[in-house]
Amino acid sequence: MANQVVHFEIIGTTPARLREYYGELFGWTFDVGDTVSGAVSEPGEYGFVPDSVAGLNGGIGGGPSLQPKLLFYVGVDDVEAALVEAEALGGHRVFGPDGVPGKLVVGQFTDPEGNLIGLAGPQ
Repeated sequence: MANQVVHFEIIGTTPARLREYYGELFGWTFDVGDTVSGAVSEPGEYGFVPDSVAGLNGGIGGGPSLQPKLLFYVGVDDVEAALVEAEALGGHRVFGPDGVPGKLVVGQFTDPEGNLIGLAGPQ
């Protein structure tokens, strides 16, 4: 099925504390490193949660310069095209596309009610 939820994120101003909290709460483990975009998390502050641990690929990151939020990413074939369509339907682009084409590209938009949604794809 196309356009499935492929990733979740929990972003906060103190990502190490959030990883500790969710690690203790749910038994999650993390591979800490970088994301494909500084708009997602500060360098070295993103902890990937393997899908074998959480049931869905996810991550916890952020840093003092980022606002706390919880969001999910929908898998699309073309992030730019999906952002254009989201805007045409009344949404607003937050950022993107950003990343490494052919590997992972991400973007974010808000829907007409202001909810933040992520997009992820190969381009």
